[in-house]
Order: sequence, then C-alpha cells, then structure tokens
Amino acid sequence: MSIELLKAAAESNQWAAVLPEIMLACGALFLLVMEIALPRSQHRFIPWAAVLTLGAVLVAVLSNYYTTPWLGQTTFNGLLRHGVSSQVARVFFVVSSLLVCFLAGLVLPRTKLPRVEFYHIVLVVTAAMMLLVQSNHFVMFFVALETVTVGFYILVSYFRNNPLTLEAGLKYLIMGALSSAIMLFGIVLLYGAVGRVDGVDGLVQSGFEFDVVANYLSQNPENMIGLVGAGLVLAGVAFKIGAFPFQIWVPDVYQGAPTPVMAFLAVSSKAAGFAVLLTLVREVFVPLQAMLVPLLSAAAMGTLIFGNVAALTQRNAKRLMGLSGVSHAGFLLIGVVASMTVDWAPEAVWFYLFTYLLASMAVFGVMAHLAGEDDTVAELDSYDGLAKSHPLLGAVLAIGVGSLAGIPPLAGFIGKLFIFMAAFEAQLYGVLAVAVGCVIISIYYYFGWIKAAWFATWLPEGEVPESTQPVATVTRFRAVVLLLLAGATVLLGFFQQPLTQWLLLK
Repeated sequence: MSIELLKAAAESNQWAAVLPEIMLACGALFLLVMEIALPRSQHRFIPWAAVLTLGAVLVAVLSNYYTTPWLGQTTFNGLLRHGVSSQVARVFFVVSSLLVCFLAGLVLPRTKLPRVEFYHIVLVVTAAMMLLVQSNHFVMFFVALETVTVGFYILVSYFRNNPLTLEAGLKYLIMGALSSAIMLFGIVLLYGAVGRVDGVDGLVQSGFEFDVVANYLSQNPENMIGLVGAGLVLAGVAFKIGAFPFQIWVPDVYQGAPTPVMAFLAVSSKAAGFAVLLTLVREVFVPLQAMLVPLLSAAAMGTLIFGNVAALTQRNAKRLMGLSGVSHAGFLLIGVVASMTVDWAPEAVWFYLFTYLLASMAVFGVMAHLAGEDDTVAELDSYDGLAKSHPLLGAVLAIGVGSLAGIPPLAGFIGKLFIFMAAFEAQLYGVLAVAVGCVIISIYYYFGWIKAAWFATWLPEGEVPESTQPVATVTRFRAVVLLLLAGATVLLGFFQQPLTQWLLLK
C-alpha cells in the first residue's frame, strides 16, 4: 500500500507545470557560469543574457497561456495550484523584471559594484514570486516568501558604499525578520488547531494545506487558535505590502534602496503580496469573512490616510514614491475586501496592478536618468525645468505621475474607477468615501512634482534657475522604452477591453 501511495505521489510531480520557474533558475545559474568562464572584458554581455532569459520565459508563458493543461489543478502533492491568477502573475512578474533590468542598465554602470550578482538575484526572486502565487500549502508558501525576502535583503543594501542604503538594508532586515516571525507563528497556530486529517485514497493531509485549513475553519469558525493564527498570517502579509499599521518601514527603505530595487519592491513585491492576500481571503479564510471585512476595511482606510497625508509635505522624490506606494496599497486593499462578495473584483485588482506597473516604471525610468551616483538625495527641486531642458523626460514624468494620481483619461483613473465600482457593489460606502477624499488630497503632492518639472519656480531676484540635465544619456532604445510605457498608459485609459479579457483568459 505504501508503494502505491509513493507512486501516486511521484505521478503528481509535474515538472512541466513549473517550466518557466525552472528556466529562470537555470538562467540565474548560467549567469554565474558566464562570469567565471568569460574574460572580464566580455562581462558586459551578461546583463543581456538575463534579459534574453526573461524574454524566453515570457514567450513560454504567453504561448501556453490559454492552453496550459494544469489550469485549475494541483501538482506536487498539493503544494502548488495552477489557477488563472497564477498565469496572470507570471506575465506580470516577468514584464516587471525586464523593466527592472532596464533600470539597472541605467544605474549600475555608474558604480564600481558587481553587476552579475544583481541580475542573478533578480531572476531568482522572480522565480520565487511565481511559485509564491501558486502556493497551495503553507510550507511552500513560507519557503517561497522567504526566498523573495532574502533576495530583497541583499538588493536593498546593494549599494553598500552609501550609508543611507546600508541603513535601509538594516531596517528592512529587522522589519522583514519581524514580519516573518509573526507569519510563521500564525502558520504554527493554524497547524496546531487543524493537525492531521484523513484525506482521499488513504492519504493523510496536514494542517498546512490550504483546503484543509479552509475546511477546518468552516467547521470551527469561532476557534480562538484558528482566529489568532489567521490574524497573524494576515499581519505578516500586511508587512510585505506596506499596509497600515505595518507601513512605517516603507519611506526609509525606498529612499535608501537603489532605484531599480525600489521599482522591484514597489511593483513586483506589492503584486506578489496582493496575489497571496486574494488567495487567502477568497480560498483559505473564507469562513472568517465576518471578521475580515471590517478588519481589512479599517486597514485600507488607515493605509490611505497615512500614505496621502504623510506625502503632503514630502520633498524627497524617493520617499514620495514610497508614500505613494502606501496609498496605492490602500486602494488595492479596497479591491481585496470587495473581492469577498464581488466575483469580478480580483480582475479589478489585477487591472489596477498593471496600470500601476506602467505608470510607476515610467516615473522610475525618468528618476534613473536624472539620479547621480547618490540617488537617495533627489529632491523635487531637482526636477525644476525638466520639461524645458528635456521634453521627452518631462512628458513621460507627467503621464506617469498623472496616472498615479488617477487623472482621466489615463490608465490609473480607470484602475481606480474599477476599484470604486467593486467597492460600491460590495456596499463599502464608508471606505469608498475615504478613498475619494484621499484621491483629492493626492492631487496636491502629485501635481507639485509635475509643477516642478513643467512650470517656472519662483526664485529670489537675481538668482538664475539651473537647467535639469539627465545624468544618463537618453539613447534611442531608452527613449523607445519610456515612450512605450507612457503610450500604454494613455491607450489603456481609452481601450480597456483587451486587457480585461486577457485577465479573464477569454
């Protein structure tokens, strides 16, 4: 009997189902081999090998996007579940990592630090995030999440010659370790409450499997150990996405982290956190909705208020983007709360994440062009006269920031509109009122940035303004990438149907 069980377990190990992740892992190892095998003069080709690896993975995912035979199934003895959101997330993470590599190509050449290891870690973290959003087991979930977190520990403090970067790395390490401990304690409590149960075909299922935990909570919705365990797991996820009251690390870490890493944290890490949160509230903690709706609604309102109010007086560009990220986490939390009762709300969350990807990467691209060796000290005053000295960067910045602010007809406006529609359908009227008020508040600091770039700043008599010149050369390729991001942000504001149908796999 045990041999038959082992055979059945081995048959569930469908390695082809995780081919994109395997390709990324092999590509990451190949980069290290190239560093050893190639002479130093040829190391400049290694970043292109990372880009080609990501491009090949993107082609592999898109070519099998609609026809994957594992859609809706579990593999590896229930460790992974391959759903619609996991396909969407794979594309999202690969596109985001390609843009992070683009930003790294702007920033890393200004330093004397190693470059190969940066691209290696980006590939490893991307693969780990792909596995994270497919997790169907708390052990798999925790291992994948910690792989992502450890990678970010290294990336945040990558510019080790900068004191602010080292400070950011230390703060992220401490807060990340605390959040991991809280989450692990919650997982242990859930396992202690559920234990081991008899499954089908003689298999024994543990309390680490999502389905088992969901069944236990449905039968014991008032079990105190289960409630505390679920709350601690959600608190650990809240740390990762920068939600209130666990958002205090965001401005300092974003300011100290290198610009490409800040983009990676702001976009990919946030998307991974919300993908996991959607899975937890819609599949695992469904019986606890009576507790989760007011809890997450309060967290969403607190996140929105803190992010927008704290950004009003902020003049450092990177800290402003960090607080902006906190604000956007609040809008996304509204979509998560609405998803408990509105079926199409998860698609609204993913649509919002894609609009956030386009707008944020456009802004980060402009920031990377203007930042010098120390990109932690960039103030909004540094953007004075940008549109006059370099109209392309000024236009891209205005479109990206305008989309983040939710100004029509840009994509960010449509993303917020979908979230608000889902909140209205879910009857979250109080949360919706706070969100609308925060949108109005955000216009002040977003337009302050646009004002610095496009309008003359008052100066004392006799003082001449300095023209803003990009540190990095805006080559034709870089201009095309920035124009594509800005153009997609504009087009998506007018034509949403292709993306919405693609998110639904139709």
